Amino acid sequence: MTTKAKAKANERRTLALDILNHGALTLVALLFLFPFFWMLTNAVRSNAEVLAIPVRILPNVYEWGNFAQAWTQLPFGRFFLNSVIVSVSVTVITVFVSSLSGYAFARLKFPGRDQLLMAYLATLMVPGIMLIIPLYLIVNAMGMVNTFQGVILPVAFGTFGSFLLRQFFLSIPLELEEAARIDGASRLRILVSIIIPLSMPAIGLLSLFTFIAQWNNFLWPLIVMTGQDNATLPVGLTLFQTQQRTEWNFIMAGAALSMIPGIILAIVLQKLIYNSISLNAGMGGR
Repeated sequence: MTTKAKAKANERRTLALDILNHGALTLVALLFLFPFFWMLTNAVRSNAEVLAIPVRILPNVYEWGNFAQAWTQLPFGRFFLNSVIVSVSVTVITVFVSSLSGYAFARLKFPGRDQLLMAYLATLMVPGIMLIIPLYLIVNAMGMVNTFQGVILPVAFGTFGSFLLRQFFLSIPLELEEAARIDGASRLRILVSIIIPLSMPAIGLLSLFTFIAQWNNFLWPLIVMTGQDNATLPVGLTLFQTQQRTEWNFIMAGAALSMIPGIILAIVLQKLIYNSISLNAGMGGR
């Protein structure tokens, strides 16, 4: 076989492998996207058609008014605002506290630092469900039941964020910090002016994970909050379930609407993360 024939055979083999890989990835993507597709199709059906047998992939009649009815049938705007307050507050506190603690574990030298870090990380081994009763007893003793403080504060101080930022802070060249120290910058000034701007990829990821986790949090707000006025979106959606019937189409419509902030945040932070990575790569190249 000539060299030219071998090259063509390799090209055909490479093309076949590319087609196979793309086909497999497309199939996996479709499997992951199907629940979202099913949610959207059920959001525009009548409730009777949602429960109808045999099941139809597409609805007979598209009832786009379900979104408006889901928004107006319950105080959906209030649920939305409550979720924004809780999610944004937890995210801001988590990023602030994790930045300080991550910097302390990464750069400050003090007796027992490594042992304290190991004890700190050991809390990740404790299942969150085991902390529900102790946390509720503490919140109740402090008079924070049915308040935003009771929902926000117990979940705003996590171990994961501190560990994530610590690992990223360790990857930042120490020479940058030493140069700032020579110029008279304090530890706090170094953290704010140098470390945090260079750590935006990790901070963006932490913000995204924290916001989405709290936006979807159901159990803790359900336990602490009472009444419709203080309910968050996941709790508010359960109000479409009554003793008489369950409005599955409205639940699906509400769930679809509740996904919008998370999708927007993911798109915005994705651009931020990519830009930050490019900036850091450019700095490293110089």
